[in-house]
Amino acid sequence: MKISKYLGVSLAAVSIITASGCSDSDNDSHNDAMTPVVTELSFEVTVTNLTSNQPLSPIATMIDDGTYSPWSVGSAASDGLELLSESGDGGPFLIEADTAGAYATLAGSGVILPGASETLTIDTTEYAQLNLSLATMLVNTNDAFAGLKGIDISNLSLGEEFTLSIPVYDAGTEMNSESAGTIPGPADGGEGYNVVRDDADLVARHPGVVSNVDGYADSVLDSSHRFDGPVAKLHIRRAL
Repeated sequence: MKISKYLGVSLAAVSIITASGCSDSDNDSHNDAMTPVVTELSFEVTVTNLTSNQPLSPIATMIDDGTYSPWSVGSAASDGLELLSESGDGGPFLIEADTAGAYATLAGSGVILPGASETLTIDTTEYAQLNLSLATMLVNTNDAFAGLKGIDISNLSLGEEFTLSIPVYDAGTEMNSESAGTIPGPADGGEGYNVVRDDADLVARHPGVVSNVDGYADSVLDSSHRFDGPVAKLHIRRAL
Protein backbone atom coordinates (compact mmCIF):
# COMPACT_ATOMS: atom_id res chain seq x y z
CA MET A 1 0.00 0.00 0.00
CA LYS A 2 2.75 2.44 0.86
CA ILE A 3 4.55 1.77 -2.44
CA SER A 4 1.36 2.34 -4.45
CA LYS A 5 0.59 5.49 -2.49
CA TYR A 6 4.04 6.99 -3.01
CA LEU A 7 4.07 5.93 -6.68
CA GLY A 8 0.76 7.67 -7.20
CA VAL A 9 2.08 10.89 -5.67
CA SER A 10 5.25 10.74 -7.79
CA LEU A 11 3.27 10.25 -11.00
CA ALA A 12 1.00 13.14 -10.09
CA ALA A 13 3.99 15.40 -9.48
CA VAL A 14 5.51 14.44 -12.83
CA SER A 15 2.22 15.22 -14.55
CA ILE A 16 2.09 18.68 -12.96
CA ILE A 17 5.69 19.45 -13.90
CA THR A 18 5.15 18.23 -17.46
CA ALA A 19 1.98 20.25 -17.84
CA SER A 20 3.71 23.29 -16.46
CA GLY A 21 6.60 22.85 -18.89
CA CYS A 22 4.21 22.58 -21.85
CA SER A 23 2.43 25.74 -20.81
CA ASP A 24 5.70 27.73 -20.73
CA SER A 25 6.65 26.43 -24.16
CA ASP A 26 3.31 27.48 -25.62
CA ASN A 27 3.68 30.96 -24.13
CA ASP A 28 7.17 31.33 -25.58
CA SER A 29 5.94 30.34 -29.03
CA HIS A 30 3.03 32.74 -28.72
CA ASN A 31 5.34 35.59 -27.69
CA ASP A 32 7.71 34.85 -30.57
CA ALA A 33 4.80 34.94 -33.00
CA MET A 34 3.65 38.28 -31.66
CA THR A 35 7.10 39.91 -31.90
CA PRO A 36 7.32 41.99 -35.13
CA VAL A 37 10.21 41.20 -37.44
CA VAL A 38 12.05 44.36 -38.46
CA THR A 39 14.00 44.04 -41.71
CA GLU A 40 16.65 46.61 -42.56
CA LEU A 41 17.22 47.35 -46.24
CA SER A 42 20.06 49.18 -47.97
CA PHE A 43 20.17 50.62 -51.48
CA GLU A 44 23.15 51.86 -53.46
CA VAL A 45 22.23 54.90 -55.57
CA THR A 46 24.80 55.92 -58.18
CA VAL A 47 24.44 59.11 -60.23
CA THR A 48 26.70 59.70 -63.24
CA ASN A 49 26.99 63.15 -64.84
CA LEU A 50 26.62 62.83 -68.64
CA THR A 51 26.98 66.52 -69.54
CA SER A 52 29.92 68.29 -71.13
CA ASN A 53 30.08 71.24 -68.75
CA GLN A 54 27.23 71.18 -66.24
CA PRO A 55 28.40 70.26 -62.73
CA LEU A 56 25.64 68.73 -60.62
CA SER A 57 24.96 69.94 -57.09
CA PRO A 58 25.04 67.38 -54.22
CA ILE A 59 22.33 64.81 -54.80
CA ALA A 60 19.23 65.04 -52.58
CA THR A 61 17.73 61.56 -52.17
CA MET A 62 14.67 60.26 -50.33
CA ILE A 63 12.65 57.08 -49.79
CA ASP A 64 8.96 57.31 -48.89
CA ASP A 65 5.71 55.34 -49.11
CA GLY A 66 4.75 56.71 -52.53
CA THR A 67 2.19 59.23 -51.31
CA TYR A 68 4.64 62.18 -51.29
CA SER A 69 5.50 64.03 -54.49
CA PRO A 70 8.53 66.36 -54.27
CA TRP A 71 7.37 68.21 -57.39
CA SER A 72 4.62 68.09 -60.02
CA VAL A 73 4.84 69.29 -63.61
CA GLY A 74 2.39 72.17 -64.05
CA SER A 75 2.43 73.11 -60.35
CA ALA A 76 4.51 75.64 -58.43
CA ALA A 77 7.80 74.45 -56.95
CA SER A 78 8.04 74.17 -53.19
CA ASP A 79 10.36 76.54 -51.34
CA GLY A 80 12.83 73.70 -50.88
CA LEU A 81 12.84 72.83 -54.58
CA GLU A 82 13.27 76.51 -55.47
CA LEU A 83 16.35 76.76 -53.25
CA LEU A 84 17.81 73.55 -54.68
CA SER A 85 17.16 74.62 -58.29
CA GLU A 86 18.57 78.13 -57.92
CA SER A 87 21.49 77.58 -55.54
CA GLY A 88 22.13 73.84 -55.36
CA ASP A 89 21.31 73.68 -51.63
CA GLY A 90 19.18 70.56 -51.14
CA GLY A 91 18.92 70.77 -47.34
CA PRO A 92 15.46 72.40 -47.10
CA PHE A 93 14.23 70.15 -49.93
CA LEU A 94 15.08 67.09 -47.82
CA ILE A 95 13.59 68.69 -44.69
CA GLU A 96 10.31 69.01 -46.57
CA ALA A 97 10.44 65.28 -47.30
CA ASP A 98 11.21 64.48 -43.65
CA THR A 99 8.30 66.64 -42.53
CA ALA A 100 6.01 64.81 -44.97
CA GLY A 101 6.96 61.48 -43.37
CA ALA A 102 9.74 60.16 -45.63
CA TYR A 103 11.30 56.94 -44.33
CA ALA A 104 14.84 58.10 -45.18
CA THR A 105 16.63 61.10 -46.68
CA LEU A 106 20.26 61.51 -47.66
CA ALA A 107 22.42 64.25 -49.22
CA GLY A 108 25.41 63.66 -51.46
CA SER A 109 28.91 64.55 -50.34
CA GLY A 110 29.64 67.16 -52.99
CA VAL A 111 29.42 68.42 -56.56
CA ILE A 112 29.47 65.80 -59.32
CA LEU A 113 31.63 67.06 -62.18
CA PRO A 114 31.00 66.16 -65.84
CA GLY A 115 31.93 62.53 -66.46
CA ALA A 116 32.13 61.75 -62.75
CA SER A 117 29.86 59.65 -60.52
CA GLU A 118 28.87 59.43 -56.88
CA THR A 119 27.40 56.46 -55.04
CA LEU A 120 25.19 56.97 -52.00
CA THR A 121 24.01 54.20 -49.69
CA ILE A 122 20.58 54.93 -48.27
CA ASP A 123 19.13 52.70 -45.55
CA THR A 124 15.52 52.13 -44.55
CA THR A 125 13.27 49.69 -42.74
CA GLU A 126 11.21 47.40 -44.95
CA TYR A 127 7.66 48.61 -45.64
CA ALA A 128 4.98 47.44 -48.05
CA GLN A 129 5.72 50.32 -50.41
CA LEU A 130 9.10 51.97 -50.96
CA ASN A 131 9.58 54.73 -53.53
CA LEU A 132 12.82 56.55 -54.26
CA SER A 133 13.15 60.13 -55.53
CA LEU A 134 16.15 62.41 -56.10
CA ALA A 135 17.04 65.85 -57.45
CA THR A 136 20.14 67.88 -58.28
CA MET A 137 20.79 71.31 -59.81
CA LEU A 138 22.63 71.94 -63.06
CA VAL A 139 24.72 74.71 -61.55
CA ASN A 140 25.53 76.50 -64.83
CA THR A 141 21.86 77.41 -65.27
CA ASN A 142 19.37 79.75 -63.65
CA ASP A 143 17.03 77.14 -62.14
CA ALA A 144 17.36 73.83 -63.96
CA PHE A 145 17.28 70.61 -61.96
CA ALA A 146 17.63 66.98 -62.93
CA GLY A 147 15.51 64.48 -61.11
CA LEU A 148 13.41 61.37 -60.92
CA LYS A 149 10.58 60.70 -58.49
CA GLY A 150 8.42 57.82 -57.34
CA ILE A 151 10.73 54.99 -58.44
CA ASP A 152 9.25 51.78 -57.01
CA ILE A 153 12.00 49.79 -55.28
CA SER A 154 9.68 47.75 -53.05
CA ASN A 155 10.25 44.40 -54.73
CA LEU A 156 13.96 44.55 -55.48
CA SER A 157 15.64 41.37 -54.32
CA LEU A 158 19.11 41.32 -52.79
CA GLY A 159 21.67 42.18 -55.47
CA GLU A 160 19.06 43.17 -58.05
CA GLU A 161 19.82 46.38 -59.93
CA PHE A 162 18.62 48.59 -62.78
CA THR A 163 19.54 51.83 -64.59
CA LEU A 164 17.44 54.87 -65.57
CA SER A 165 18.07 58.11 -67.43
CA ILE A 166 17.54 61.35 -65.50
CA PRO A 167 15.73 64.17 -67.36
CA VAL A 168 15.98 67.93 -66.77
CA TYR A 169 13.25 70.17 -65.39
CA ASP A 170 12.82 73.93 -65.13
CA ALA A 171 11.71 74.95 -61.63
CA GLY A 172 9.97 77.97 -63.12
CA THR A 173 11.10 80.24 -60.30
CA GLU A 174 13.74 82.30 -62.13
CA MET A 175 13.89 83.53 -65.71
CA ASN A 176 16.34 81.64 -67.89
CA SER A 177 18.20 84.83 -68.71
CA GLU A 178 21.65 83.21 -68.72
CA SER A 179 22.92 86.71 -67.99
CA ALA A 180 25.93 87.71 -65.92
CA GLY A 181 25.33 87.73 -62.19
CA THR A 182 22.40 85.28 -62.27
CA ILE A 183 24.10 81.87 -62.46
CA PRO A 184 25.90 80.42 -59.39
CA GLY A 185 28.10 77.92 -61.23
CA PRO A 186 31.69 78.39 -62.47
CA ALA A 187 30.45 79.77 -65.80
CA ASP A 188 29.40 82.96 -64.00
CA GLY A 189 29.89 82.80 -60.24
CA GLY A 190 26.77 84.90 -59.84
CA GLU A 191 23.77 84.92 -57.53
CA GLY A 192 22.14 81.70 -56.49
CA TYR A 193 18.83 81.83 -54.66
CA ASN A 194 16.61 84.88 -54.99
CA VAL A 195 13.33 84.98 -53.09
CA VAL A 196 11.60 86.78 -55.98
CA ARG A 197 9.94 84.43 -58.46
CA ASP A 198 10.05 86.19 -61.82
CA ASP A 199 9.19 83.31 -64.16
CA ALA A 200 6.05 81.22 -64.84
CA ASP A 201 6.16 79.72 -61.31
CA LEU A 202 5.33 76.30 -62.72
CA VAL A 203 7.59 73.23 -62.93
CA ALA A 204 8.09 72.12 -66.55
CA ARG A 205 10.51 70.15 -68.69
CA HIS A 206 13.52 72.34 -69.42
CA PRO A 207 13.90 73.64 -73.01
CA GLY A 208 17.69 73.79 -72.75
CA VAL A 209 20.03 76.77 -72.77
CA VAL A 210 20.52 79.14 -75.71
CA SER A 211 24.15 80.20 -75.04
CA ASN A 212 26.04 82.99 -76.76
CA VAL A 213 26.85 80.82 -79.78
CA ASP A 214 23.50 81.58 -81.42
CA GLY A 215 23.85 85.32 -81.16
CA TYR A 216 22.48 85.77 -77.64
CA ALA A 217 25.17 88.22 -76.62
CA ASP A 218 23.92 88.61 -73.04
CA SER A 219 24.43 84.91 -72.24
CA VAL A 220 27.46 83.92 -70.17
CA LEU A 221 27.06 80.34 -71.40
CA ASP A 222 28.68 78.75 -74.44
CA SER A 223 28.07 75.59 -76.44
CA SER A 224 29.75 73.41 -73.78
CA HIS A 225 26.96 74.26 -71.33
CA ARG A 226 24.20 72.97 -73.57
CA PHE A 227 22.32 69.77 -72.82
CA ASP A 228 20.02 67.72 -74.96
CA GLY A 229 18.01 64.90 -73.47
CA PRO A 230 19.00 63.11 -70.24
CA VAL A 231 21.87 64.79 -68.40
CA ALA A 232 22.62 62.02 -65.93
CA LYS A 233 22.30 58.29 -65.36
CA LEU A 234 20.89 56.65 -62.25
CA HIS A 235 21.90 53.16 -61.17
CA ILE A 236 20.05 51.54 -58.25
CA ARG A 237 21.14 48.34 -56.52
CA ARG A 238 19.75 46.65 -53.43
CA ALA A 239 22.78 45.97 -51.25
CA LEU A 240 21.10 44.55 -48.14
